Amino acid sequence: MINLRDYAQFTGLLIFGNIENLILASQGAVAHVDPFILSILSLIAVVIWLLLGTYGTKLAIKYADYIEIFGGVAIIVLGIQSMLEAMGL
Repeated sequence: MINLRDYAQFTGLLIFGNIENLILASQGAVAHVDPFILSILSLIAVVIWLLLGTYGTKLAIKYADYIEIFGGVAIIVLGIQSMLEAMGL
């Protein structure tokens, strides 16, 4: 049975990861990527992250603070990159 308390430390990463997913989806829409292919690739990525998150949490829980910092920095960098590309810079 899944205990949600195990995932509480990753709440911020989940929220910002979902925001990043929206940014990447909008970037794909702006680039005129086929929506069907984009949705399939997005679903594949979500399933992979779900599996990694479900099974990796037990192994990575002792590194939760480092993972959240690294993940947050990666999300910020990717967000800035996509905004700069959207503005044509």
